[in-house]
Amino acid sequence: MTKNQSAPLSPAEVLALPAMPDVLSAFAALNIGRTLGYELIRADEFPIEVIRMGRALRVRKADLVAFLRVAEPAHDDAPGCEPGAESVRLPEGAAA
Repeated sequence: MTKNQSAPLSPAEVLALPAMPDVLSAFAALNIGRTLGYELIRADEFPIEVIRMGRALRVRKADLVAFLRVAEPAHDDAPGCEPGAESVRLPEGAAA
C-alpha cells in the first residue's frame, strides 16, 4: 500500500459512514485509489451516483451499502424482543 492510499474500509466502517460521505470515503470502501476513483468519476463510470455539492463530491451511503451488499446487523438482541415471537395487535382504541 502506498502512503497516498488509505486502508480499505471494513463493513462495520462502511455502515458507520454519514448519510452523504465524501468520495474519498467511497474510494476507501471500494478499495480503489484516489487517481482511479477520480478517473472513473470523470469518465462517468463510477459504480454509484456522485453528487456535486459546490466543490465537494459526495455519494449516498445507501447507494454505497447497496452496491457493496453490506448487510445491516440484525437487532435480535433488542430488549423485550425475542426472535420469532408473534406480534400482538391491540384492539382499536385500547391503551398500550
